Amino acid sequence: MTLGLSASGIWKKYNGDQILRDCSFSFNEQGIYVLTGANGCGKSTFLRICTLIEEPDSGEIHYSVDGRMVQKDLELKRRITLVLPKVGVFNTTVLKNVAYGLKIRGIGGTEATERVAKALEFVELRHKMDQNALTLSSGETQRLGIARALVINPEILFLDEPTASVDQKNTGIIEDIILNMKRDSMATVVITTHDREQAARLADHLLVMNEGKILPC
Repeated sequence: MTLGLSASGIWKKYNGDQILRDCSFSFNEQGIYVLTGANGCGKSTFLRICTLIEEPDSGEIHYSVDGRMVQKDLELKRRITLVLPKVGVFNTTVLKNVAYGLKIRGIGGTEATERVAKALEFVELRHKMDQNALTLSSGETQRLGIARALVINPEILFLDEPTASVDQKNTGIIEDIILNMKRDSMATVVITTHDREQAARLADHLLVMNEGKILPC
């Protein structure tokens, strides 16, 4: 069973400016959806609404499995997650940072350690498990954020400009991580980026946000 997402007629205004205009799209197939468009066009706002962090002014967000609506509750929020362009970290080890999401879900001990190790291996940071997270580079910190998302096994992973502030080496690693997630059928991935070349490299479904609407390519 695949968790699907439908956005229907989403409108959102900030400080009198209309950001999203009758924005609609359905994410019902597994794979990588890439939403591209100029900086400030509303991509991040759309992701925050999809992940139930913000409410639209009007319109609806629906999650479903096999056509059956899924209630918007804490259980749903545990099935989706958003990684922001600037990942916040705690002043403790990389291991404890990644384990945080498991801890608040009551998962600890050997299971937590094994899941964290697997997630860090996937993002090529296992060798930094015992290092203080504050000492990581910006690219490594972004990969930590992805590991922290993956460790809770989300069904839909949202990545907002995941390589916007990282170097070329880490950009390549992060792109490989995303493609490997598809290879392993780990989650449906929805990414925003202003980099058209990156969008073409990653996308199974390429979308453009223009004048507050989503247009499939």
